[in-house]
Amino acid sequence: MNVIEFSNVSKCYHRRAAGKMLLRNHLTQWVRGRREEPFFALKRVSFAVEKGESLGVVGRNGAGKSTLMGMVAGLSRPDEGTVTVNGQLAALLELGSGFHSDLTGRENVRLNASLLGLSRKRTDAAFETIVDFSGIGEFIDEPLRTYSSGMVMRLAFSVAVNTEPEILLIDEVLAVGDVAFQAKCADRIHEFRRAGKTLVCVSHNPKTLETLCDRAIWLDHGELVSSGAARNVLAAYGGQLTATA
Repeated sequence: MNVIEFSNVSKCYHRRAAGKMLLRNHLTQWVRGRREEPFFALKRVSFAVEKGESLGVVGRNGAGKSTLMGMVAGLSRPDEGTVTVNGQLAALLELGSGFHSDLTGRENVRLNASLLGLSRKRTDAAFETIVDFSGIGEFIDEPLRTYSSGMVMRLAFSVAVNTEPEILLIDEVLAVGDVAFQAKCADRIHEFRRAGKTLVCVSHNPKTLETLCDRAIWLDHGELVSSGAARNVLAAYGGQLTATA
């Protein structure tokens, strides 16, 4: 059963060839009928992820990885094609997304859990586990603005993995934090996978993806270059990077 499916998905943005322009330049272009340059963040991308599968996503900066993850999370819609997601989802796409800096850690846990669809009762049941995993219990009643980036990541990851999602999206955030907590996160993800959950992970670290993922896809300038076993795709991608270095 496919829990994530992209079918001929394209996402197009528009950029101005001349960069920032004065109002008179905008009016001149409008009168002359000049159009903005299209930029395809994704172009006719198709792939599927089965239930319980772990998928790595690789590509250079600007390849379309974050756009793809945002679509899986429902943050944006394709201009062409269809994106289908079946299952409760938790996403770690940007450090502290869904958190508010003026609220305490305790308040942010409850807020973020509600955004993930948890009832107050389920949040209460999971609260101590979330705080314990994060390792920041002594600061849980302090405003989030007083936290370091590593502390915010700890709390965000802990909420995501301890609210029992069926699908977990991770976009490079595991690069934040100390080595011990990164190892703790990796152990939790392996546990998550053994429970038959689905993982989609973006990372510039091939070792991370090879350890965590069964399959991988490689994006380049918005297009799907390769899809297959993680080891094979990562080897091909690494060879391309070496050749162009």
